Amino acid sequence: MRLHAKTLHYFDSIRRCGSIREAARQLHVASSAVNRQLLELEDQLGTPLFDRLPGGLRLTAAGEIVARHVISVLQDARRVEGELEALRGIRRGEVTVAAVEGVTSDLLPAVLLQMHQRYPGVRVETRSMGSVAMTAAVARGEADVALGYSLPPDPQLQCLASGRFGIGAVLRPDHPLAGSAPLAFKDCLPYPLILADPELSLHSLMAPLFQRYQGQMEVLTTTNSIELMKRLAERGLGIAFQTCIGLERELAEGRLCHRLLSDRQLASSDLGAYVRTGRSLPPALDAFIRTVGEELGKRGNPPGA
Repeated sequence: MRLHAKTLHYFDSIRRCGSIREAARQLHVASSAVNRQLLELEDQLGTPLFDRLPGGLRLTAAGEIVARHVISVLQDARRVEGELEALRGIRRGEVTVAAVEGVTSDLLPAVLLQMHQRYPGVRVETRSMGSVAMTAAVARGEADVALGYSLPPDPQLQCLASGRFGIGAVLRPDHPLAGSAPLAFKDCLPYPLILADPELSLHSLMAPLFQRYQGQMEVLTTTNSIELMKRLAERGLGIAFQTCIGLERELAEGRLCHRLLSDRQLASSDLGAYVRTGRSLPPALDAFIRTVGEELGKRGNPPGA
């Protein structure tokens, strides 16, 4: 069932693809049909919606305004369809999730297991990306929900579920600091360090410590890969830093240790589920966020605790 005009659907596909030809391919229609719908829309509005560039199409200022309206209309249409379906129970639905790498090891699989058991007809599509990219994806309507750490304040996003997790040192069980408690960042300085690069929110949370001890750190590498951090620490090449989320298997198997840092300058990291501000949630998305909240409640503390 489609509760929105074909023209809006075509416009949104062009916006996502940046190309009439690619939009037509994804819509399974002729390029001429997509181009005709776009030209008719531009004629009705009396202004170009895309700049025609050698590398593809880019939204004009007017196109950006129309895009915000179209995103809202299409998402509301999905919500209405979901609510009609909910009258018969949540039998179907689609949720697109943008998630940071760290949650894909254990937390997200646990959420997907619960979703499959409770709502087997709901399809969840997941994409791994960094904090900046996921913020843009939710704002543009390319993802329904973002699962990320301490995302910067943004009027386009609202957090509907969250848990608070402390940042700690990640090291092998036989490391000299493995038994240390409490552990301060300065205690780690005699050893090679594996640090998050600025693409990860972890970097901004630890920035006060990096600035305080600048010149005293022996940095093995900086990376935007949580998986690489874990593997390097597991091989004894240095000390990594992150929350316990994403380390569940390694901790359970005794391959790594996680020791919370006691530094007062270090803020805890809030892992949250973010949606576009003001959006009415379709039943499937609402069920997904409630399930995320349940899992976060099992593993962390609510912000402010």
